[in-house]
Amino acid sequence: MTQKKKKKNINLGLLIRVTIFFFLPLTVSAETIKKKYASFKLLNKTTNKVSTKDILVSSKISWETLNIEVLYCGSTPPTEIPEDYVLIDVYDTINNENINIYKGWMISSSPDVTPLENPIYDLWLVDCSNDKTS
Repeated sequence: MTQKKKKKNINLGLLIRVTIFFFLPLTVSAETIKKKYASFKLLNKTTNKVSTKDILVSSKISWETLNIEVLYCGSTPPTEIPEDYVLIDVYDTINNENINIYKGWMISSSPDVTPLENPIYDLWLVDCSNDKTS
């Protein structure tokens, strides 16, 4: 390899490193803002009725045959695209059995990406808030 090509490769490698160094921090998103309440909608497929509930974070509730525990609820900062995230644990107590049917994250804008798959219920996150009225 000639001296000129070696110098060109070194300069190109340096340019790539400098570019990554300066622009990588810009792509890292800000931390989520913790919220107190998670608002959910529940569709009972047998009755075709939709109901809404606000659940306090770090609490458990019974809703029809479901026991739902909200472990975390957060929103993106106001400077970013609005998005809400919730970490939940759901048990179904149908037939007097306590069966875990869902444990994981739900995203408000994408209920079809992280759905609660159940033959009787569809559950999805509406939003996270600091009061029950939002």
